[in-house]
Amino acid sequence: MKAMVLRAPSDLVLDEVARPQPAAGQVVVRITHSGVCGTDYKIFNGSIRVPYPLIPGHEMAGEIVDVGRVPPSTGATGGGPAVGDRVIIDPETYCGHCFYCQKGLTNLCPNGTLIGRDVDGGFAEYLMVPASQVFKLPDSIDDRTAPMIQVLTTCLHAQRQVETFPGDTVAVIGLGVTGQLHVQLAKARGARVIGITRSAEKRAMAEKLGADVTIPGGDDAIQKVRELTEGRGADLTIETTGIMKQLADSVHMTRFGGKVLMFGIFTVKEGALPFYDLYFKEVSLISARVAKPEDYTACIALVERGQVKLGPLVSDIMPLGQLKEAIGLLSSDSGQRMKIIMDHS
Repeated sequence: MKAMVLRAPSDLVLDEVARPQPAAGQVVVRITHSGVCGTDYKIFNGSIRVPYPLIPGHEMAGEIVDVGRVPPSTGATGGGPAVGDRVIIDPETYCGHCFYCQKGLTNLCPNGTLIGRDVDGGFAEYLMVPASQVFKLPDSIDDRTAPMIQVLTTCLHAQRQVETFPGDTVAVIGLGVTGQLHVQLAKARGARVIGITRSAEKRAMAEKLGADVTIPGGDDAIQKVRELTEGRGADLTIETTGIMKQLADSVHMTRFGGKVLMFGIFTVKEGALPFYDLYFKEVSLISARVAKPEDYTACIALVERGQVKLGPLVSDIMPLGQLKEAIGLLSSDSGQRMKIIMDHS
């Protein structure tokens, strides 16, 4: 089969590799479409260490073409996975036996792996995965948008860490792909949503997807959020950029007793935060990591009901062989491009 193989940092080639054969408890999926994200870029350039050679890719959907022997109790698709099922793949594996798995915290399993980082992933024609990692897709969800359900699960898992009541004001800083998903999820939960970004195009998109109001990012954003909330600030601020300055702004624009959801991944080891404000305002900082199996079934239902729209977030569809070019586009447009989907046909 054909696959995009990363032989070393920045050395990505289309190669011929052996097609996987299903082992017990595993299924083989013919990947039809996959998504490209910032993690793929960091794996490509060597910022994230991986075993070489590696087939990257962790946002993928396709059709089951072969099933190994599966115990009756295994499988996340209800009646067990079957040949012909269209599925989304959960790339976060877990052992099911450790302290965290026994508590239902499978996303924190120390024995888990990320498909496409620790083991071969979905930028290939076929992929073998545990039967427990696939979730059946309804016909109403398009192949080209299906890989973004994996991204949506991380947003839903994050918002599930925070209690939100109908009528609460939620400010979302950064309106890239995940920011736009957070806008839609917060709206589905009954919140009044304020979208914040410097990009006029992304503000317009957020308004079409449900944001009640959008404002430009920058030094005036804090005051504008306060003006929109009778001087109090947002009940919840969701920070999606992973930039320390934006996290500090999140604290300032959140009301007394409010919460800040740190969705953006912060890799810096130090930075300036308004620590006295955190104390004086009793603001809670909350983080979240990846997703759980139940987030997949919930997100599939949200998309099927039309409460979350994925189609408007796809900016490019490219053939799998152009993955290197797609990663280049992702890294060279200053964050203006939305989701790039690779077509494996």
